Amino acid sequence: MSKIALIGAGRIGRIHARNAALHPRLTLAAVVDPVAASAESLATEWNAPVRSLEDVLADGSIDGVIVASSTDTHLEYSIRAVQAGKAVFCEKPIDQDLQRARSAADALKGARLFLAFNRRFDPNFQALKARLDEGSIGHIESLQITSNDPAPPPPSYVAVSGGLFKDMAIHDFDMARWLLGEEVAEVWAAGSCLVDPEIGKLGDVDTARTVLKTGSGKLCVISNTRRSGYGYDQRIEAYASAGMVRADNVLESTVQVFGEGGAGSDRLQNFFLDRYAEAYRREMDHFADILAGAMPSVGYADGVAALALAEAATLSSKTGEVVKL
Repeated sequence: MSKIALIGAGRIGRIHARNAALHPRLTLAAVVDPVAASAESLATEWNAPVRSLEDVLADGSIDGVIVASSTDTHLEYSIRAVQAGKAVFCEKPIDQDLQRARSAADALKGARLFLAFNRRFDPNFQALKARLDEGSIGHIESLQITSNDPAPPPPSYVAVSGGLFKDMAIHDFDMARWLLGEEVAEVWAAGSCLVDPEIGKLGDVDTARTVLKTGSGKLCVISNTRRSGYGYDQRIEAYASAGMVRADNVLESTVQVFGEGGAGSDRLQNFFLDRYAEAYRREMDHFADILAGAMPSVGYADGVAALALAEAATLSSKTGEVVKL
């Protein structure tokens, strides 16, 4: 059994706490959060002690940490944990500033740092990736990634999120790199505020389209909006030289109703914690593997690359120009 500590007792921290506490190869040995009530509540739920960050990092019996704290602490806490000899499971993004993230290259070189781009662990998207890798439909040429939220977050969240491209679309940038199999060379993006005027007042957009192009000419179109109006819309279509493979939305059930009015199915799952519940569990399995000696499948370099695409898209949306990387 590997002992791990959770840093951050917020919404995503609670998901990771549950998955860690119930994992057969892990023990949740500590909960860390500056908000005492949040830390105590989560620690009590899973029978784990509340401890300080300094205490956790100094404890040689703790093998790894989960960094699920606020984004502005991700990089700092990851570096401190690595320097303390811990394996790290860090929520995305690695940071909100590309230059600062790149400056950590030496500190994180060779680190056991797992960057939690959870969509790589979704069973549907993993199956899509497997079909591409086996070559049965030829070589990939283009992607269509659709990622639409059911409803916009509150303006208070948007104000500290880093913006749509860094907070929301960064998942899609990582998926594009993973599925295309090569680095993006050019980025063009357009964004508008069509959903909530308050988001626009904060200097952000709530609707965007991004086009990525690799050095060999492969293309990816990413569609994002903060409001679908019909549920959590998560789809990928990959077009290859001999066909197409598609991963569709996940519904609340497989029940369909047929009548004179036509055919109807159940609703789309309406929240990311439901849609990606299995992906979060698989992430924890991977972290257990890392603690047992495996190499992280998604690491620091992937985090920096996705952040570079997010910054390029932000710049392109403001200037209207193609940004070359």
